[in-house]
Amino acid sequence: MEEKIKQELGTAVLKSAGHSGGGCISQGQSYLTDTGKVFVKINHKSQAKLMFDGEMASLEAIIKTGTIKVPKPVKVIDLDTGGCVFVMEHLDMRGLNKYSKQLGEQLADLHLHNKRQLQKVSKEQHTVGKGAGQSEGAFVDKFGFFTCTCCGYIPQDNEWQDDWVTFYTRQKLECQLNTLEKSNGDREVRELWAALQLKIPEFFQDTEVVPALLHGDLWGGNVAETSEGPVIFDPASFYGHSEYELAIGGMFGGFDGSFRSAYHGKIPKAPGFARRNQLYRLFNYLNHWNHFGDGYRGSSISVMKDLLK
Repeated sequence: MEEKIKQELGTAVLKSAGHSGGGCISQGQSYLTDTGKVFVKINHKSQAKLMFDGEMASLEAIIKTGTIKVPKPVKVIDLDTGGCVFVMEHLDMRGLNKYSKQLGEQLADLHLHNKRQLQKVSKEQHTVGKGAGQSEGAFVDKFGFFTCTCCGYIPQDNEWQDDWVTFYTRQKLECQLNTLEKSNGDREVRELWAALQLKIPEFFQDTEVVPALLHGDLWGGNVAETSEGPVIFDPASFYGHSEYELAIGGMFGGFDGSFRSAYHGKIPKAPGFARRNQLYRLFNYLNHWNHFGDGYRGSSISVMKDLLK
């Protein structure tokens, strides 16, 4: 593996830098190269290239917004023995502490970036000598993403949709439920879903949803800080409802009151926020059920029942 990485990076030096780690899906290792430190994620699953290509595209999209720090991607490399590695910038990270408030502000800026692009375009259309299409970045007017991204190791259906409720219902929840159906065919979940899918549009009455670029999997394990500020990593990006991003963080902790206050100072809670937060938690419980088994069945069913009350 290391010889292949040396060859692909064009480096004579590839020496373990002593920092290793891993999450639920991939393992990681830092290396010294001719040009400095890199962090290498390793995954031997058959879908590793799909996962890492989506992660690289996500990091590149977030970087283009100039709103929040992420590791700069370098290269996705196929391994001769199967699987893939993903090489990226090494950052000296520690647990989020000092920069929690700044993370809230910067995450809100990420979520507002596309809306601000729309405002720029609208302004330029009314400016003499500068027409539509002259702004630095184009406004994205649909929900989805230009490539597949994976939440964990499950591919997300990111085909573009005009309507958020349709996208979330069919391409987020239904995809997870279809995966569950193949593995265990849970009758109670099937019956609850038949009722819930009819009710979902009610949660969005009088709610305007502007597509926002999301990290897509922002739990406490995917945030940190350097000496300079907050960092987010391991994204599974798509354009969706900004509120979606806050659900998994509320489930597993890692975000304090200063984060939430700073975030909502820029993006206030809209009417119906609490119910939609439950709806967005449902995706994450289903995704965890598909990844880690029946321990998440009870939470999934409980949320569905609550939403039907």
